[in-house]
Amino acid sequence: MTAIQWFIFFLILQVIHFLGTWKLYAKAGRKPWEALVPVYNAIVLMKIINRPVWWVILLFIPVINIIMAPVIWVETLRSFGKDKTSDAILGIVTLGFYIVYINYTQDADYIRDRSTKPKNQASDVISSILFAVIVATLVHTYVMQPFTIPTPSLEKSLLVGDYLFVSKFHYGARTPMTEVAFPMVHDTIPVINTKSYLNKPQIPYFRFPAFGEVQKNDIVVFNWPVDTVRYFRDTQSVGIRKPIDKKSNYVKRCVATPGDSIQGKNGVVYINGKELILPGRARPQMTYIVTTDGTQLNEDFIRRELQITDYIGVYPNEPNSYIFQSVTQNAVDRLKNAPNIKSVTLQLANVPDPGIFPYTKNWNVDNFGPIYVPQKGKTVALNTASLPFYKMIITEYEKNDLQVIGDEIRINGKVATSYTFKDDYYWMMGDNRHNSEDSRYWGFVPETHIVGKPVFIWLSLDPNAKGFAKIRWDRMFTTVSGEGQPQSYFRYFLVFVGLCIALDYGIKARKKKRMENQ
Repeated sequence: MTAIQWFIFFLILQVIHFLGTWKLYAKAGRKPWEALVPVYNAIVLMKIINRPVWWVILLFIPVINIIMAPVIWVETLRSFGKDKTSDAILGIVTLGFYIVYINYTQDADYIRDRSTKPKNQASDVISSILFAVIVATLVHTYVMQPFTIPTPSLEKSLLVGDYLFVSKFHYGARTPMTEVAFPMVHDTIPVINTKSYLNKPQIPYFRFPAFGEVQKNDIVVFNWPVDTVRYFRDTQSVGIRKPIDKKSNYVKRCVATPGDSIQGKNGVVYINGKELILPGRARPQMTYIVTTDGTQLNEDFIRRELQITDYIGVYPNEPNSYIFQSVTQNAVDRLKNAPNIKSVTLQLANVPDPGIFPYTKNWNVDNFGPIYVPQKGKTVALNTASLPFYKMIITEYEKNDLQVIGDEIRINGKVATSYTFKDDYYWMMGDNRHNSEDSRYWGFVPETHIVGKPVFIWLSLDPNAKGFAKIRWDRMFTTVSGEGQPQSYFRYFLVFVGLCIALDYGIKARKKKRMENQ
């Protein structure tokens, strides 16, 4: 739905609200016309049902308003004496239209100064759960979201099994575009593995003011632009059209920002003609061929000391040689100094890969570009050679009608020799250069798909370990960005928790002693 369509829908809701409640407003001592004025009618209704005025804000927050609507229906019914369980059920299952029935057919009396305290324990529990869900959804949507690292594309910087907090406000919190969705889950409801949302209606894209912009070398969480599967790693449902905010969450490093030109040469990334210098915490990994003197590789040394966790296999047709898919430069230096290692050779892609964006060049993962990263308001020449770079932007991301007839390109029915971008775009890559499905395979990430910035690792579990060894204690409570080696603040957290427990114990002890002395 467009902004105009939403506005019309909003006005229709106001008319329905007026027609269905004006008599109840009058019985509550208000003027009937007050039920018609947008926003003001919600403020008046909060006073009628004896609820705080700030609840009105919750009625205009996407997803939260879906939770709040049944609450308001039930509270309205209770304010006019309809406080039975059957009344609440009717109010909810009829989507509030039971109130319209009461308005025109029942001589309901308004209960002034009605107590809002739950009448029984069940009601109290339900109210507490609803409040907790609302608060958690607000935090999850607009402040901080938990995220798990599922793949090794940023291995060594972020590990598989890292549990992160992702800041929504660094790049500006994005309002949900999917209006009807199960709170606090992504595209699938856990356990029952059912779709968690309805594709329609859709809310127009909006982002709150940001604390900063996406910078080169930032690690960024975003919605996978070309996601067409039911849920992450699902291989049985390719072809599904998903709303932007319900596409799978990916995490990569931003290596090029809007307006940049990116190129890969022999595995080295160049931005605007200069080599991209990664931050100190980044540990890029490449594929190497390791040749020994015939002795067996020490697996414990490789896994524990060198921290090489990705694929290692026998290299075909080369005696005593092995292929190491993901190795850092530090591990390469240590391997070269090992007494049983004869050589360590960088293995670069040397043949064209048809799966490399934009799928029309003789490029591969190590040699590609130059590619211009689109910037909002900038114009590029459009022809049959440049169109593959920007076709997805023109059709999918910026919603234009594109036709190509021979060498003629038509956009929205008009012949086009150039195109001006409506949004900013980014180029995302994993540090694990030969084991990362990133922009080299599917192109640009639109600004509309940016979710947030990982800021904190609160838990890290090694999927290959067991018991307490599974917990990576040195990674718990560490920051994602920053200079130098990551520092764990877990011990300080434990000290803080201990002080809180001691303080609470002291306060309770003093209260108990005071009561005993009275």
